Amino acid sequence: MSNGPTRKHTALPKAQILVEALPWLTRHHGKTVVIKFGGNAMVDDGLKAAFAQDVVFLRHAGLKPVVVHGGGPQISAALDRAGIVSEFKAGLRVTTEDAMDVVRMVLAGQVQRELVGLLNQHGPLAVGLTGEDAHTITATKHQPRIEGELVDIGRVGQITEIDTGAVETLLADGRIPVVSSIARSQDDGHVYNVNADTAAAALAAALGAETLMVLTDVEGLYEDWPDSDEVISRLTATQLEKLLPDLSSGMVPKMEGCLHAVRNGVTTARVIDGRVQHSILLEIFTDEGIGTMVVPDGQGEP
Repeated sequence: MSNGPTRKHTALPKAQILVEALPWLTRHHGKTVVIKFGGNAMVDDGLKAAFAQDVVFLRHAGLKPVVVHGGGPQISAALDRAGIVSEFKAGLRVTTEDAMDVVRMVLAGQVQRELVGLLNQHGPLAVGLTGEDAHTITATKHQPRIEGELVDIGRVGQITEIDTGAVETLLADGRIPVVSSIARSQDDGHVYNVNADTAAAALAAALGAETLMVLTDVEGLYEDWPDSDEVISRLTATQLEKLLPDLSSGMVPKMEGCLHAVRNGVTTARVIDGRVQHSILLEIFTDEGIGTMVVPDGQGEP
């Protein structure tokens, strides 16, 4: 007996899913998307593999993905092994000279290598670089203000300049740049540890990216946390700015990054749940966006 009808039946939903993606494929073709890789997606093997598939899919679908990563958990573990105490002030890691050597080694030598390896299981696509390479990210010393006083937290940098030359050359060659959030120093020949959310936002703005996507371990920005777990699905730059003072410390650099991006030419910035497999594809190619999207002012209220 022929199994024709059964085969048609199972294939149809697949075809419908592909067709649903068509308007999004058309809209995003040739556009640059900067993705901040972090949170649980960085440590769970299944999520890591799905992330790599998503990024390669974007590349083959005609987009130009750029990946930026930090490595908080991996850095903490390596500092522990080296007998260096992890200390945080104003939500930022205090980075001594010794700690900076470990940070650089972990980001460029471990996290980036693993990510490049995962992407390159699908072809000769990913190329790793740090902000030091070709002056991609330049920074000066960042001193946060705590209770009105400037505090020295060591080799933590504030981004002063982005040079997109190397990244653009790689994109033009069909490669996927994977950028570690380390910056060269503008003034003293050292290197700086920079917040990866901030680095991704600065790079997205400098590249004139269509989209900045920040993977995180929550569903998005909550309406009225902790009283409600309703996620705000869309808000304008000004609406976000009003919410910033009340956000949890971990969410601040992510949302400040989104705000910086949309105020500087990026069309949309999104915080998405990196704990959901293939969250990037769901966000870019379906109507059911699964995070919080920030848009420039003047694009209508949610």
